[in-house]
Amino acid sequence: MLATASILDPLADRYVSWLRLPSASTVDTSDEVPELVRAMPMVLRIEKADPPPRNALLAAAASSAIAVCLDPLAAPGQPWHDEVHAWMCGRIRKVSRRARGAHWTAVQDMAGITVAHGGAEVRSLVPGLVVETPRVLGRLQISGSELPEDEQPLAPPADVPVLWLNPDAAMTVGKAAAQVGHATMLLAALLHADGRDADLADWADAGFPCAVRKADQARWRDLHPGDDPGLAWKTKRVVAVRDAGFTEVDPGTITVVTQWPA
Repeated sequence: MLATASILDPLADRYVSWLRLPSASTVDTSDEVPELVRAMPMVLRIEKADPPPRNALLAAAASSAIAVCLDPLAAPGQPWHDEVHAWMCGRIRKVSRRARGAHWTAVQDMAGITVAHGGAEVRSLVPGLVVETPRVLGRLQISGSELPEDEQPLAPPADVPVLWLNPDAAMTVGKAAAQVGHATMLLAALLHADGRDADLADWADAGFPCAVRKADQARWRDLHPGDDPGLAWKTKRVVAVRDAGFTEVDPGTITVVTQWPA
């Protein structure tokens, strides 16, 4: 069993209830104190002269987000635990920023984990209070991060989780990076809640590999959890990400469905 897996319990506990909320309720933040809002920064390396493939960048983002949460440094009594735990108990906001050159080099000194995948790199950082965003991050651009869709992407590997993007939800690469980061976290949380810690440990040992693809309409209809997300997990091993709707998509939109490999 991963020593840090229990940190995911708040996600598993509210997974089904979150997907069943009325759409208008997902965007309601009246229970929050603005000064106490927390987020995980995700820094996407997008060099101007040699930008990475979109799907590879998103896969790196997805792996790096869960890697931070389940790193030994996030275990109880370790340096990252309190920040990760406090964030996990609220909304798991993520803020994606673009970096290149010296700015990319600078964020490597910040607490977090960099994942490289298929020519792409993403560093997810330990979550913290948004009002205390360090200057080295604050100067990085949030909006305008975009990459073209991959041309004729290969079929995803059969032995890794596949994160299928909603074909009807247009998202920038920064928004999609946050969503796939949510997806791997929810997947790990449900594996742990089901007692499948051996599977979770094997996935962790491999570096949390995954693939990201845009679903076609038929696949999306087949995998969508519908009105019973708990049953979809039990029978299809499908996990859905439902967005609050603060940016880019409507409140309550299912942005990603993830399927654990058979």
